[in-house]
Amino acid sequence: MAAFEKAKQDLAAVGAKVVAASVDPLDKAKEVADTVSFPVAYGATRETADRIGAWWEDRRSIIQPSEFVLGADGKVRSSTYSSGPIGRIEPADVVKLINFYEKQTKK
Repeated sequence: MAAFEKAKQDLAAVGAKVVAASVDPLDKAKEVADTVSFPVAYGATRETADRIGAWWEDRRSIIQPSEFVLGADGKVRSSTYSSGPIGRIEPADVVKLINFYEKQTKK
């Protein structure tokens, strides 16, 4: 999440807004939320994961990294899922993806 905070100007330039969800209780999620300028939801459950289409891991009762890029219409344009720290989407990739979709729309 820190990388998205550092890239907030680049993301804002393409109209991107960032939100995050955590399985952590309020006090732990607040520790992270206090370091970023975007909303961080807390107390996510398996039901939450199912509702947003995230990958729930039963063994640790967590949502695995699940990232979604939504279009202006609210529909999912891209999603990434990871079972660990490798494969997470980077802020620069989000900017490139949004620019790509914008160019495609103008064709």
